[in-house]
Amino acid sequence: MIKHTFTPTQYFSTLGERPPVLTVADGDTIVTKTLDAAGFDENRNRLATGGNPMTGPFYVEGAEPGDVLAVRLDRLRPNRRYGWTGTQLAPNVMDPADVLLLTPMASFAESRGEWDVDSEAGTAVLTSPKNKLGRLPIPIRPMVGCFGVAPGGGQAISTATSSTNGGNMDYKGFVEGVTVFFPVAVPGALFFLGDGHAVQGCGEICGTGIEISFDVEFTLSVVKGKTIQWPRAETATHILAAGNARPLDQALQHATSEMARWLQEDYALSVTEAHTLMGQCVEYEIANVFDPAYTVVCKMDKALLARVLSL
Repeated sequence: MIKHTFTPTQYFSTLGERPPVLTVADGDTIVTKTLDAAGFDENRNRLATGGNPMTGPFYVEGAEPGDVLAVRLDRLRPNRRYGWTGTQLAPNVMDPADVLLLTPMASFAESRGEWDVDSEAGTAVLTSPKNKLGRLPIPIRPMVGCFGVAPGGGQAISTATSSTNGGNMDYKGFVEGVTVFFPVAVPGALFFLGDGHAVQGCGEICGTGIEISFDVEFTLSVVKGKTIQWPRAETATHILAAGNARPLDQALQHATSEMARWLQEDYALSVTEAHTLMGQCVEYEIANVFDPAYTVVCKMDKALLARVLSL
């Protein structure tokens, strides 16, 4: 297994079947960089246009349609001090009467918040606009907002949204140490990632996290003999399934069904057993309610599932 250091020279705002920028073996690790959501690098030079420009795609030898690509997020670190956010809630998360109270803005730049991100201290401080929140350091928790594999059928899916292949899910739980699983639809999987956030609340309800460029390290592995329909992940404490769709209830349905299938496949539960256990022990998170496709995460506690395996 090899660790590759890759310096990107081009970026993409769609996930699709593009020529790979690097071919790696099953189990290899890649060290590289990502731009922020507006295309700016660690020196605040704009290297790409379009929203959420991605680094990649990376071709993984041995990955074939019907397999699963496991992506272990080994290291996610902001590589500059400057970050930016929206400062107004998205209209779709508010009561209609309160939407009328929003301050009209001629451009997003007028409503942008600017932040000093100190990775060593582990905090972010609002520097603009000037208000009392500038005296409140926010703990950072670096996460990847947009990543995934090429979809099938010759599709090229915008990095503004998400689907079965992953994409712009903006889930605050995709942090260092997490392994995320994607269904492979094309040879080599063709993995992309970008859109780093120093921190983000549930739902990305103002349209951004603290947007920033990243130094990243991740490991790509192929899982044979396993087929999934929606992205899955494993953290230190939970397994989770992500459903991406709009309206919100459809995203929840995808995530719930994917979790029910997982419990039957890997934990030897019958349909009734899986549904009964989920009915009393499932956890949900609203990951994103800003993008064209919303994301809902369905979670189960690993300590509880370890007991299930002993039954």
